[in-house]
Formats: sequence, C-alpha cells, structure tokens
Amino acid sequence: MDLSVLNDMQKRAVLHTEGPLLIIAGAGSGKTRVLTHRVAYLIEECGVKPWNIMAITFTNKAAQEMKERIDHLVSDGADSVWVATFHSSCVRILRRFGDRIGYSSNFTIYDTEDSKQVIKDICRLQNIDTKIFKEKMIMAAISKAKDTLTGPEEYLEENMGKFGVDRIAGVYTEYQKRLKKSNALDFDDLIFKTVELLEKDPEVLKYYRDLFRYIMVDEYQDTNMAQFKLVSLLAGEGGNVCVVGDDDQSIYKFRGANIENILGFEENFKGAEVIKLEQNYRSTQNILDAANSVIKNNSGRKDKRLWTDNGTGETIDFRRFDQSFDEAYFVAKDISDRVSAGESYSDMAVLYRTNAQSRGFEERFVSLNIPYRLFGGVNFYSRKEVKDLLAYLKTIDNGDDDLSVKRIINVPKRGIGATTISKIEMHAASRGITFFEALEKADEVGIGRARDKILSFTSFIYSLRAQAQDISIKDLLDKVISGTGYVAELEEEDSDEAKARIENIEELISKVADYEMNTSEPTLSGFLEEVSLVADIDSFDENADYVAMMTIHSAKGLEFKNVYLVGMDDGLFPSYMCITADDPDELEEERRLCYVGITRAKKHLTMTSAECRMIRGELQYNAVSRFIKEIPKTVFGEQRIPESAIGKTERRASDTEKKIKAKEVFKAKPFEAKQFAVKGDVTLDYGVGDRVSHIKFGTGTVLEITSGGRDYEVKVDFDDVGVKKMFAGFAKLKKV
Repeated sequence: MDLSVLNDMQKRAVLHTEGPLLIIAGAGSGKTRVLTHRVAYLIEECGVKPWNIMAITFTNKAAQEMKERIDHLVSDGADSVWVATFHSSCVRILRRFGDRIGYSSNFTIYDTEDSKQVIKDICRLQNIDTKIFKEKMIMAAISKAKDTLTGPEEYLEENMGKFGVDRIAGVYTEYQKRLKKSNALDFDDLIFKTVELLEKDPEVLKYYRDLFRYIMVDEYQDTNMAQFKLVSLLAGEGGNVCVVGDDDQSIYKFRGANIENILGFEENFKGAEVIKLEQNYRSTQNILDAANSVIKNNSGRKDKRLWTDNGTGETIDFRRFDQSFDEAYFVAKDISDRVSAGESYSDMAVLYRTNAQSRGFEERFVSLNIPYRLFGGVNFYSRKEVKDLLAYLKTIDNGDDDLSVKRIINVPKRGIGATTISKIEMHAASRGITFFEALEKADEVGIGRARDKILSFTSFIYSLRAQAQDISIKDLLDKVISGTGYVAELEEEDSDEAKARIENIEELISKVADYEMNTSEPTLSGFLEEVSLVADIDSFDENADYVAMMTIHSAKGLEFKNVYLVGMDDGLFPSYMCITADDPDELEEERRLCYVGITRAKKHLTMTSAECRMIRGELQYNAVSRFIKEIPKTVFGEQRIPESAIGKTERRASDTEKKIKAKEVFKAKPFEAKQFAVKGDVTLDYGVGDRVSHIKFGTGTVLEITSGGRDYEVKVDFDDVGVKKMFAGFAKLKKV
C-alpha cells in the first residue's frame, strides 16, 4: 500500500496497529487522512476483515467524508467498515438488542423540543412553578445526569441538600417512565442506555468486543463520561483502541465534554503509545503563529506547536472600530471588495462568540446584496409543518409514541378539543395503556360527538400502517399530506408564511426521495432515525456560493479561505462570565475557542473589535480582547492593534464619569449637603458619580440608583467588566 502521501508522524500512526494509541492531532494536521489510511492499511496489509473495524465520529458530515475516503483507498469491502457517529452507533446496537432492556426495535428518538414538551406536561401535573424551575434548567440537569451515567435515584442521592433537587429528581423519574412507556429515547439516552445494555448483558458485550477488534474514535477531546465508558467497554483491557483528538480544541465543556479523557488517556489505557501530528496543511505560518501564541498561555494541555510548509502568508488584519455598526460595515464592504476582485462568497466566513452578534452583519449584508447563510438558527426538522408530518410518520411506525400521537390528533383541526384529549389522557393513565390505545377504546371514555372524529383518525392511521409495507416512504408521505389536507389548507390560506411552509414540506418530500435513492435498504424507521440525528452543520455545502455565518463552536471541523473573527472585545470574547469566574478552567476553555477560530482560516484572517457596542439594551465600552494582546505584533499588518486602544477606552469611561458628576452638580441645590441614602436596613454612603469597589467585579463608577422595594438597585460601570445592575444590600459596594 502506498504510504508516500503521509509525513513521518502520520505514517508512524498508520503503522501502529496493535494496542492503545493516542494521536494528538493539531488543527489541520491531516487526522482524517491518517484515520482513513489506517483503516485501509488494516484491511489491505494486515488482513483484517472490514466488519471488524469500528470508526466513531461526532458528525454525520465527518462520517460521510470518512466513508468516501475509505472507499477510494480500499479495493473491496469498504461498505462493511462500521463508520458512524456515537449516536448512530448506539441506535444500531439498541435496534438489535434493545429488547433486553425493555425497548422494541422501532423506538422513537425524541429531539429537544419533544423532551421539553414532556417535561412541561410533568411540571404541570406535579404543580411545579416553571418560573422558578424552568423547563430548560430541568432538562439541563437531566442531561448532565445522563452524561455522567447517573439515574434518577442516584441523582437524588448525590445531590441531596441542594436547592430543588427533590423536585428535579421527581421530574427525572417521571420523565424516564414516560419515555419507556412511549418506547422512546432522547439523545442522551442513546448512549446512556447502550452503556446500561453492555454492562448488564455480558453476552451482548462479548458479541461487540468480538466484532470490533479495532476501534478508532475521532475528536476524542469532545467525549463525555458516558462516551468514554462506552469506548472503554467495547475496547476492553489492552484492546486495539486508537483515539484521535486535540486537547487544544476541547470547547464543549458546556455539553459535558471532559478534557481529562484525552489528557488522561495513557493512565486509562495502560501501555498507550502517543504520537503528535504538528505539521499543518491548512493555514499559513502567520496564522499558526497567532494560534500558537494564544494557546501556549493555557496550562492544562499537552505541549505542541503547529508548523507548516505553506509559507509565511499574509499578515493578520486587525481592526478596532468606535462602534459595532462600523465593524459590521467594514466586514461587509471588505467581502464585497474581495468578490469584486475575483474571489467567491463561499471563500468567506464570519465567526462570532454568540449568535446574538449576527444581527448587525446580516443587516449590512442585506443592504449590500451579499448572499449569506446563518448556521445555528432553527433547525429545518424543528419547523412546525415538518415536525407535524414527521409526527404522522412516527405514529405510523411506533403507535406507543404518545407525544407524536398527541401532536397530530387535531392537526389539521378535526374538531377534537382539549377537554376530549384530557379525558383520553386520564383514561389511558388509569388503565396503564398508551394514548393511541385509549383512542381505539373511545367508546369507553364517554366523549360524545368527538367519538366519530377520533375513530376516523385511528382508521386513517391503521390504513397507512397497512400500506406502509408495500409502498415507498415518499408515497406514504404523499398519502399523509393528501389524506389530512395539510397542504390544501395552507394553499387556501394563501399568505407568504403559508407559501414558505409549503416550500418546507416540498423540501421534506425531496429529503425522503433522496434518502430512498441513496440507501440500499430504506425503511421508515431508518429514515426517522436519520432525520432525528441530523445536525444543522451537516447541511453545510462547501460549493454553495454564500457567506457562512456561525458561532465558533459551530465552525469546528470546517475551514475557509478568508475568516472574519469578529467581536474581539474583553467581556464579549472572552465573556464576562469567564473573566469573573473563580475557576481558571473557564478562561482556558475560552482561549481554546479562540484557537479554534483562528485555525479555521487558510489564507487570510481578519480580527475585529469595537470600542462601544449595544449589549442587552445598554451601551458598553470594552477593551481589546486579552487574546489579541497575546498575539505577537509581528504577525499583524499595518492595522495592528493601536497602542492607544486600551487607553482610549479608559479615557472614554473617564469622560463618561466626568459628565455624570457634572450633571449631578448641576442638579444639586446651592450649599446642599450630600445626603446618604437609607432604605430598610440598607444604607448607602455613595451616590451617582462616585467610584466604588466590588469584591468580584473590581472598581467602577455608579451610573444610577433606583428605589426598589426594601432595597436599592444600583447600576455600576465597572472598569474591567462593563455595566452591571445589582441590589445594594447584596452587592456590598464600598466607596473608594
């Protein structure tokens, strides 16, 4: 097999086939090339059967690219290599052996919106105030518990004494009961339950250990505890497990990712070999020097330094603007100028820390007729009309899925009201049957005229189930649409919104046709599984001619000729929360995020900052991001960071302070003594315009004091973290 396309370290990684192996792969170092050549080498040179190789990725896009590359390298058998995401792999295992832990093979996969609806119903029945215990907070707690393989009882035990833990544990318990009753799993369950299956059933564990003699895991730095446990179980002690990742690109702590999985790999897998890939094939040296200079300030990392043969390249363009709209205008104009000079919109990407930053750039792009696509918005499969039709398909496939049945029982409207639905729910609960089974027994419920409408609905579903085995999924969907009159109702509405919804339905039909055309054995369950596991970024098309706009988190794994890394302000990137957090790991994660953003650029990198921007309705003045200051001036062009940028911000804050004080003096009566504010038990020895200090936020200027019940609300412009509002009694501000 020809390995001449590999550099020395890549070749060494490919040839190391036995025992645990950790490949530390820096950004753009060709890790996919190494993985695919390693698979091909095992098959072509080592005689390993393709079906004995498992390669796990994190995105469908990465899995598809890996499959295509392996197919190109291997003469025969590439289709038999198990290449899939973590979630897809677990679905396949559970479809086959899930009955051993109580799930039938046609289980439904709940997305975030589905889970939220179930949680909402449980909170209502358990009289939980969702203003105090928000659904998102409860969902996050349950998700975190599952990521750490903690069930409801263990969750209650481990968190005893914490505020509201008994309420959350109660919801968690009922939530799992409802999912089990509906033969449904959420995303976290897919891994949680697979681990449970492998731990409880030695026969299944042995089957997969014998099957997967060689395991490879991509993006290992992003694994959480449950994923680590899954890999450990499948590999066993001393197994042939090869993980590839970059600790410097571990940016998903908020999703449960545990950087210790990669940093402690040698400890968890004894005798592991470690190989570092430091040669970068994507970027120029100037871009890499910037990335290296930033990331070296982190202490929790494995030492490495990226280098390239691509040459020094263009200097980095740093721009500091007075206002955020100037920043947006510059980026839009620069993109327009580059396209006029012969470049393509698809060469450009605007990356930012938070989704909220996109608005100003969108407005400028529209005004200059720049085509763009926003990633990270509403997922196509989360749109109402798409979810409605998918719910019909889910009900046909799995009648136990109460959530889907309830969603469509009166969609489109067929005269089945909330009172009728409530009676059916109570009937189902009292007899321990599913919602659909209760619909079938409508005669027993006592629902009057709604009975015939319900039986008409169940007959419709039965008819479609009977046909599902003999017709294509596309024809089945067409029958759902025509039988319900869904599109006809939208056509009758004849509004712009209705037309857009019809276009989305047409796109769904196209998706079904595409699935059936490109799948060897298409099934309804398979299609529903595919759309349940799709991510927004999977639809990124490198050939489409538009400017890509996304958060840096979404951009991981992508690359662009020209990258605009915007909002490089202290307080925005890194965020105030990270700057003020007691945990230094928070700032290190932000720095890794900056490293990821920089290394998305291939040829040209532009970094921008604004001295003043509107945040949550307040004007804030921010210093240049500390990450910019960590980059050597030698890699910046003529527009490098102005020496006076930080001083200018401080002067602006000082000018604001002087204006406030002058305003107060003008308002004050002649010879009036300054009065200290007293309210309830709170006494203030400072006023508007005074300088105060806070134990966490440092020193700042009081902008406003507002009466609020038994306390005062104080607005302070802190020098380091910007404007904050707080109650005086809690803030303990001290005049300086």
